[in-house]
Amino acid sequence: MNSTIRIMTAEDKACVIEMMRVFYASPAVLSNGSEEIFINDVENCINESPYLEGYIFEDSKKVQGYAMVAKSFSTEFGRTCMWIEDLYIKNEYRGLGLGSKFFDYIKNRYPDAILRLEVEKENERAVKVYEKNGFHVLPYMEMKL
Repeated sequence: MNSTIRIMTAEDKACVIEMMRVFYASPAVLSNGSEEIFINDVENCINESPYLEGYIFEDSKKVQGYAMVAKSFSTEFGRTCMWIEDLYIKNEYRGLGLGSKFFDYIKNRYPDAILRLEVEKENERAVKVYEKNGFHVLPYMEMKL
């Protein structure tokens, strides 16, 4: 399989929103999201937001999945932090190395950045992919308001 990774464009909007519906309805995500959130996220990806980037995985123009990466700065690590917010690969393309290929892509694009992500413990398959790519569990909890 000759998969490529490219920047998300306006032409991808409907396809990405459909994948987001599947992803956010799965046990991989705590929140169910909403159409308003999905649209806002994609709009930020395709409208050159300084905070959010969107990526498409495809092979011969057939979309295999998507990812969204949010930019921040980590005072804890003293450098740019790239949060991998969404990483979704359609069922029929899982296990083909797309996740690892994406991590390599982001590491090359942002070689000095810290990469962070969240994962549900029960999502064992994803945890294994992340660990294989050098991610490890941080020993503290995250809180939100």
